[in-house]
Amino acid sequence: MGVFVLLPLVLPLTAWPMARLAEVHLAPRRATRLLTAVAVVLAVSSTLCLALLMVVGTAQLPGNPLPDAWSDPAVRAAVPLEDAVGRPAIPALLAVAAACAHALWRHHRLRRRATRALATVPGHSRLALLPDELPYAYALPGRPGRMVVSSGLLSRLDIQERRALIAHERAHLTGRHHRYLLAVQLAARAHPFLRPLRTAVTYTTERWADEDAARAVGDRRAVARAIGKAALAGHGGTGPAATLPALAAPGPVPRRVAALLGPVPADRRWPPSASAAGLAAWAAAAGTAASVLSAANAAVTLLLVLRAATAL
Repeated sequence: MGVFVLLPLVLPLTAWPMARLAEVHLAPRRATRLLTAVAVVLAVSSTLCLALLMVVGTAQLPGNPLPDAWSDPAVRAAVPLEDAVGRPAIPALLAVAAACAHALWRHHRLRRRATRALATVPGHSRLALLPDELPYAYALPGRPGRMVVSSGLLSRLDIQERRALIAHERAHLTGRHHRYLLAVQLAARAHPFLRPLRTAVTYTTERWADEDAARAVGDRRAVARAIGKAALAGHGGTGPAATLPALAAPGPVPRRVAALLGPVPADRRWPPSASAAGLAAWAAAAGTAASVLSAANAAVTLLLVLRAATAL
């Protein structure tokens, strides 16, 4: 296994420069998909390597349920610094599992609470208007998904801004942005180095919905005004969590407004290679590929060593 088993634990650092540059130099839809894919792959690779280290670490503990041959010196020698990293990998992996489980539990609890709140709303329209003076709006996924808007927010918008609001939330549902948000949330829980990517995807999903809403209503300024008014009103502590998209989600609202007041972003699949964004994208791609190859190499090597040590 060599040092390959340790590389995926540090290679997420290669994605940091791309996290911010992709927000600016890639179309929001492209940036969301690219950053989410990178975050998920890096998180899976690092978690796999933690699991591989835990196999050897657990095999050294007395009374463990694993075969005795797995704690053989020859097996332990396959892992670099097995005494230093083998046992600490056990609580680390348990912490990752607990953090991801907690994130999933919060996400599903919020969806259940939001669904119960809509049970009091008459009708089954995709647009659910809640009689609440607190201003908020968010997209609730489901079958079918629903756009939830409070009367407090709707009363603050004019007709064109209301159209922009509804188009924005519809874009969240159509694009299934909650899946990207949940994926990067879990990735960030699996590895703290991936938190900048989670922050970036939170922003790019909102920009994705902003641009879709602007095309739907044909007025970029109306979308910008709706976002600005919703942000100034605030949602008073009521609204979605980090895994449900919202019009006035916490974050860089001024940047979203400024982007809408500027030209439509070019729909590039990849930034120019000679640019800073292009170099950052290639560095992140190389780091992601190296992480996958390192994790695969470590997994295959350990499997072969364990096969040689004992019958599986």
